[in-house]
Amino acid sequence: MLQETEHVQCLIIGSGPAGYTAAIYAARADLKPVLYTGIVPGGQLTQTTEVENFPGYPGGIMGPEMMEDFRKQAERFGTDIRFGYATSVDFSGPLHKVVIDEHKTIIADTVIVATGASAKWLGLESEQKYNGFGVSACAVCDGFFFKGQDVAIVGAGDTAAEEATYLAKLCRKVHVLVRRDEFRASKAMQARVLDTANIEIHYNTETKEIVGDGQNVTGVHVVNNKTGEEKTIPVTGFFVAIGHKPNTDIFKGWLDMDETGYLITKPGTAQTNIEGVFACGDAQDKIYRQAVTAAGTGCMAALEAERYLAEKEYETAH
Repeated sequence: MLQETEHVQCLIIGSGPAGYTAAIYAARADLKPVLYTGIVPGGQLTQTTEVENFPGYPGGIMGPEMMEDFRKQAERFGTDIRFGYATSVDFSGPLHKVVIDEHKTIIADTVIVATGASAKWLGLESEQKYNGFGVSACAVCDGFFFKGQDVAIVGAGDTAAEEATYLAKLCRKVHVLVRRDEFRASKAMQARVLDTANIEIHYNTETKEIVGDGQNVTGVHVVNNKTGEEKTIPVTGFFVAIGHKPNTDIFKGWLDMDETGYLITKPGTAQTNIEGVFACGDAQDKIYRQAVTAAGTGCMAALEAERYLAEKEYETAH
């Protein structure tokens, strides 16, 4: 069967704040961007309820609604938005090949990678049931809603330690559930957790079930993996901080990445190791992982793609 091919100036892979912001800038620069949404149009924000920390929304906004606004703005300037999923890439030549849904090949002068990352979950049914109703994978995004309440956070690395201390400033009590008998976090982060009076650490503790009343979280049922003792801790919020996995598997062997799969960009830019391929958003940011920083790097990627194309055009003309 003949594969369908199409040539585009600027291909954007992913449709979160980074991808859509890149699209807005690329479209306004007349790069005629084509954006493929990926499996989850709107990305992680579509799994968030209220977003209160994005500038310009003084009353807050629901995550899916916000992504709808971003999409409309990108479309208004002429972005060609398509539902589809990048399944493989070939960055060996001056033109970049990206296969969509295993059957269509896009040949692009520039590629902006905005594939994001996915939060790792424990895999409990109750976790998905109460996701957005007390269960969250982002303390910085959602901690505010649990002011003065008791919450639990699961994880033992730097992220968990950092999020626990952040929550401790807002919440009455923070229960940290650690599966082993020690933290994996850096010494400095551990010290901060241990020095915080309203944080209680439960070592050798695994989550069996998140308990709720059908509407919201009311507690977490845990088991001590050394003694076998089970108990329910009453909490209204349950935070999962066991890491994120960037959605970058298809770029392995082509783009430089760290050991966890985050794409490496040249400092202060959105440039990857391949000319004409740019990366933005959570696919390359393991530190901040916020909608506003993703949007900022999306803008950078589009401006750099425009510059790159202008230079190429100038070289060809002279």
